[in-house]
Amino acid sequence: MSNPIKTDAPGSAPLSRRQVIGGITGAAGAGIAAGLGWPVAAAAQGAVTDFRIRTITAGISLGSAADFHAVDGALDFLAQARRAFTDTGYTVQTVRIATQPVGEYLPAWDSAAGIAALRQLDRHLEPHGLPVSIGQILRGPDAHPGFADWMAELVTETRQLNGTAVVGSIEHGVHTGACDSAARAIHALAQTGTGGEDNFRFAATAFCPPGTPFFPAAWHQGQPAFALGLESPPLLTAAFTGAASISEGAARLRERLETQLAPVEAQARELSQATGWRYLGIDASPAPGIDASIGQAIETLTGAPFGSASTLAACAAITGVLQSLSIETCGYSGLMLPVLEDPVLAARATEGRYGIQELLLYSSVCGTGLDVVPLPGDTPPEKLAAAITDVAALAARYRKALSARLFPVPGRQAGEIVTFDNPYLTDATVLPLG
Repeated sequence: MSNPIKTDAPGSAPLSRRQVIGGITGAAGAGIAAGLGWPVAAAAQGAVTDFRIRTITAGISLGSAADFHAVDGALDFLAQARRAFTDTGYTVQTVRIATQPVGEYLPAWDSAAGIAALRQLDRHLEPHGLPVSIGQILRGPDAHPGFADWMAELVTETRQLNGTAVVGSIEHGVHTGACDSAARAIHALAQTGTGGEDNFRFAATAFCPPGTPFFPAAWHQGQPAFALGLESPPLLTAAFTGAASISEGAARLRERLETQLAPVEAQARELSQATGWRYLGIDASPAPGIDASIGQAIETLTGAPFGSASTLAACAAITGVLQSLSIETCGYSGLMLPVLEDPVLAARATEGRYGIQELLLYSSVCGTGLDVVPLPGDTPPEKLAAAITDVAALAARYRKALSARLFPVPGRQAGEIVTFDNPYLTDATVLPLG
């Protein structure tokens, strides 16, 4: 339905959505799935890992939107970090930058001058093909009447910038007004002429801590720091294969994660010592991809299609392992269930095995909320706000990081199949919001 975003660089091939928002360079294609694992440089690693490093995210505090010195310092660090991990044999898919909340370095962010300043930041980054999260844009509980139009303008006028609206916090519980503003932004972004894909660059978030490496929820606080995010469903599938029960599968997963991630953490700490950048940890969430299905991993553990009885128990068991590892973890460190990015999840939705309410149920024991869920293109903002409020209520009740990245698909109704030219998205059925 939608075309890959194209770069203006001379002689360059079209870039996929993930390449644009994730900063993939040529090295990212080196790790091709092979069975349950991806080969790494034999001379350096001497083994096969069951994961890729989805992102190395550098966090910086800007003095202003024109603080290119800090940005360039992050670019230099990320180049060094990528080399350190690839030389050790790991596949690094993307590198990214996250800032503190934009209002802290651009108080007039919601003005024409604010858009102009952010456009200049975007242009500075464009030659590098590297995205930035400008962090939490809306932070308080109240509605912002002009936010939807502003967010649509920002995404239309820039290529690298991502951001969020906070819809839940310890101080205020559910941010009812912000839920409404976020919903109107999602509705506006669905109308920008990109087949709805601009909504990949925005999310409503609740209780997401600083140092989260995954976009668009990432934001930063304090001195320069970095965190890692993983793409690791094949590791889970390998651990679960042959397990006689969910508890046995969880025990095997813990052992496998501890064994394979300890060297990653050691490399990260060595990098931190060499550069002076703080190491925040690994977001252990097994982010899926087209060739790395979390749905397949869960089905391997349960022996039943995703959405069947035992799916909730499997999600809880996996999350329990992810959140109790001996390594330093950060961010969500829970399950991601992005319908449009996982072929097994998409297939089970098409079969009618689960819907929005089931995804919310699973979010109560894992994460990360409602992620890239295809919805009817004519879904009104009021219904979007209701779904976001549900996510915020779950996050507030359990004090856990959750987000809503909803995906109204223009021209599509519930039950229709939506297809994409984007190689990182899978065909899926549009789900009714209820």
